[in-house]
Amino acid sequence: MESRVVARGRVLAVGLALGGLVTTLGASGASGAQTSHASKAVVISTLKTAKFGTILVSGRTVYTLKPDATACAATCIKFWEEVLLPKGVTKATAGAGVSAAKLGTVKRAGGLQVTYAGKALYWFVLDKAPGQVKGNVTDTWGKWSVVVTATSATATTTTTAGGSSSTTTTVPATTTTSPGGGGIGF
Repeated sequence: MESRVVARGRVLAVGLALGGLVTTLGASGASGAQTSHASKAVVISTLKTAKFGTILVSGRTVYTLKPDATACAATCIKFWEEVLLPKGVTKATAGAGVSAAKLGTVKRAGGLQVTYAGKALYWFVLDKAPGQVKGNVTDTWGKWSVVVTATSATATTTTTAGGSSSTTTTVPATTTTSPGGGGIGF
């Protein structure tokens, strides 16, 4: 009888340990929108990319939407996860290269959604890493664009008669996205 109690105790302990492991793995494998509620802060940072210049990320690349006639509702949110603040948090944290003054929020059914320069931010479900940009598309809900904060600069040095020189830095204008193209600049 005593060995059965000990055996049941071991089975219970193993079951609890596995349950905790499954819960932990389930939380880490959750979508970005669900994970944002589990974390203590949402940090919006910049990341330099060769193709787009400097873009915004929060764990993954973030996008904005230029809406079409169809509102981004339940089906849309399955593909375009809102960047939501955890419950009780009222603002996102400005990471490296981000102006805190441009960060804000808008109230959504799921909580407070982070905005940048007044535009709501979303993650695209097919992007799996920061800097991966698969969501520059036009779909049922409108035109989705990676948030570009700066494009790469080109420096030109001019030497004048008399030996003095000056450097001019030219920053190309940011562009509006076409499918597979650039991003919306801010």
